[in-house]
Amino acid sequence: MNVINTVPSYIITITTSVAFFMALKIMHNFVQHKIATAKTEQVKEMWSYVEQLADTAVNSLVGQDLAGNEKFKQATSIVQSQLNKQGFTNVDVKAIETAIQAAYEQSPLTPTTELYRDWE
Repeated sequence: MNVINTVPSYIITITTSVAFFMALKIMHNFVQHKIATAKTEQVKEMWSYVEQLADTAVNSLVGQDLAGNEKFKQATSIVQSQLNKQGFTNVDVKAIETAIQAAYEQSPLTPTTELYRDWE
């Protein structure tokens, strides 16, 4: 008679334990997803900041009497120093250079060359 009474108790204990560990696993996955989302948002904001710095650096160097490669180097230096001041020390130089090049190409202050073709 004692065995009959303990079987439901064991079944309830096992079911509760399995449910608890499944809930822990679900919560772990949820927290990991939130961490990944937060990191993605942080990187997105950092790149937005890099783009703003690149735009500002390019626009500040437009009127200076320097060669193009000197302006590019100076803009890179400006962006790197500002990022370092803000604590972003892990930004790749190639990414900064790409942002500066994009800012140069998109700036209305920089000269552009438009090609026109005579189709007649």
